[in-house]
Amino acid sequence: MNSANQIWEPARSPAVVHFMPTIQCHCGAVKVSVEGAPVAQFYCHCNHCQRVHGAAYVPVSMYRAEQVKVLTGEPSMWRLHATPRATCRDCGTRIFAEPPGFGMRGVMAMLLPEGSFEPQFHIQCQHALLPVKDDLPHFKGFPGAFGGSNDVIDW
Repeated sequence: MNSANQIWEPARSPAVVHFMPTIQCHCGAVKVSVEGAPVAQFYCHCNHCQRVHGAAYVPVSMYRAEQVKVLTGEPSMWRLHATPRATCRDCGTRIFAEPPGFGMRGVMAMLLPEGSFEPQFHIQCQHALLPVKDDLPHFKGFPGAFGGSNDVIDW
């Protein structure tokens, strides 16, 4: 994806299956396996992510739920509105979220090994605090592949 004018579409069958080592929270109390290639990697600007993370936007690597398994520890599961979220009980690290109705888990990309997060687009830019100018598509809501309208914001 090189142009903000192109609409993102998910890969139909990934050519490369990524091996992902175990990831963990900052204190190591919760370890999670992430297997296979992500469905998508993006920046989320929604007002819920802003509130939960205290940030203008959040880097997310989205996987099918069965690809993300808690190996050790017991994260605290809680919700902001309808989205269940897993957080380390000891250090507070946000680990993943489970957007309802998608069968997915959005892993916080900052937990992934360096160089493995390759964002493809931005979502929920209608809530953006400031424009982010880059070469990625900036969807007002969600891309069509996620049930959205494919409307983009041109900053």
